[in-house]
This record gives sequence, C-alpha cells and structure tokens, in this order.
Amino acid sequence: MNNDINIGLGFRREIADEFLTGSTVNPDFIEVAPENWIDMGGYWYAKFREATEKYPLILHGLSLSIGSPEEPDWAFLKKLKSFLKEFNVEIYSEHLSFAKLDNAHLYDLLPIPFKEDSIKHVVKRIKQVQDFLEMKIAIENVSYYTSVDAEIAEDVFVKQIVEQADCNLLLDVNNVYVNSFNHKYDAEKYIDAMPLDKVRYIHMAGHHKISDELIIDTHGEAIIHPVYELFDYTLSKMDRNVPVLLERDFNFPEMEELQSEMKNLRNICIKNQKQNVILS
Repeated sequence: MNNDINIGLGFRREIADEFLTGSTVNPDFIEVAPENWIDMGGYWYAKFREATEKYPLILHGLSLSIGSPEEPDWAFLKKLKSFLKEFNVEIYSEHLSFAKLDNAHLYDLLPIPFKEDSIKHVVKRIKQVQDFLEMKIAIENVSYYTSVDAEIAEDVFVKQIVEQADCNLLLDVNNVYVNSFNHKYDAEKYIDAMPLDKVRYIHMAGHHKISDELIIDTHGEAIIHPVYELFDYTLSKMDRNVPVLLERDFNFPEMEELQSEMKNLRNICIKNQKQNVILS
C-alpha cells in the first residue's frame, strides 16, 4: 500500500458477499486472521481467493502468543510464511499478549505483566519471528481488565518492546480509550508516549459500556464520538498516512452504517492530511 489514505474493513464470512458482489461497502483493503484461512479449501477458499484478487490483504494473527514462555510455534510459522508469500501480504500483525501455556490454548488474549523481564522475553520472541519470516511484524497494544503484577507503566512497556525489538506498532486507538477509561489514565498522554514513527497501521472499533466503571472491547458496536476524537488527536501527532482498519467481528449492522463509519474515518484522515500540508 502506498502513502495515500487507505481505509479497510475485516473480511468476515457473514458479510463476504457484500465485499464480492455488493456496491455499498468499498474498503481500500481487507484484513483477516490467518489462522481462519490457512489450509482452507473448497467453497470458502474460493471466496477468499476472489476477495484477495479484488482487495489488498493484511493479516492480523490470533495465536502467535508472543508472550508465552515456550518457543514459538515453528510449524505454524512455516505455514504462515508460505501464506504471506502466496497472497503477497506486506503487513502481518499480532497482539502483545499470550494465548497459550504449555501448549494449551487458552482461547483468550491475556495481558503480559508490565515488567522488565517480560520486555526482554517478548523482544527476543519478536526478533525470532521476524528473522524467520524475513519481515518486520507489527505488535498491537491490547485491551486488558486487570494489570498483572505491573512494575512499569503500560505505555513505557509497549514503547520499549517496539523500540528494542525493532518491530512495527499496530496502534489500536479504541484499546487505548478502553484501557484509559478502565484504568483511569490520560489517553492523549498515552498516545504522546507511543513511538508514532513506528506505527504501521491503526485499528478503530466500537466497545460495550458495562457500567460507569467498566467498558469492554467487543468489536461489535459502532465507534463512539470520544474514540473518533482520540483518533483525530492521534493523526494530528503523526506526519504521514497509515492504513486504518474498521474492526467489526459480529452484530453486523446494515452495510450503509459500516460504509458511513469508514467515511468518517476517511474524513478525519483527509482533515489531518490537509493540516500537515499547511504546517509543512
């Protein structure tokens, strides 16, 4: 993808035909979890192949479990490397979390303790994966609901990993908002602390408010105004365009609503692009 404004949408089976034959949703790229499509055959492989011929593809993984104590899953990474080449994928991202222990999959993305030892471990794992794949990966800041034996601040933890591993950052703006609400910190100061020159692309999504003290990252609701505002603030601190993905995994609305959200994201990108031109 070039330096133009690119707004994408996750390719999901429930709305697959909208990508292939509809006229309402018009993303600039699509994103999928490779675990859901590697070794796929038959009808859905044909649909996926058709989509990748129409749209550039980004991969966002679920099972690398970069924070686990054991070695990376080399068998999976071998398949992933072939998949990346087969579909000419330029961006592969994963979560800054762990999802398995002693090879038992936990079926959740759990937070890594914010500790110096954790940084060293995760940096080593990222370097191993990047060396094997022969490309930089992007690591996503994740939502979490309890800090596990934290010794340092979340923003320091994320920044040091990205810089020491020499990897890219997938900046999830909604996750920043969710965590800032739940853990009572300043979201804009968090954005300021991020290595924004390392941002490879951005995630935007909705969440569900449980109470006045808790919101949950769900990817099943529309983006709310404060998250758009934080997105606007983030772009104002960046000097270049990066791809932006609208995450929606379930509870799909009418396609016009998804297209409207993508239009909102594009308009904010255009606004900040114009401001950057004026300032330069």
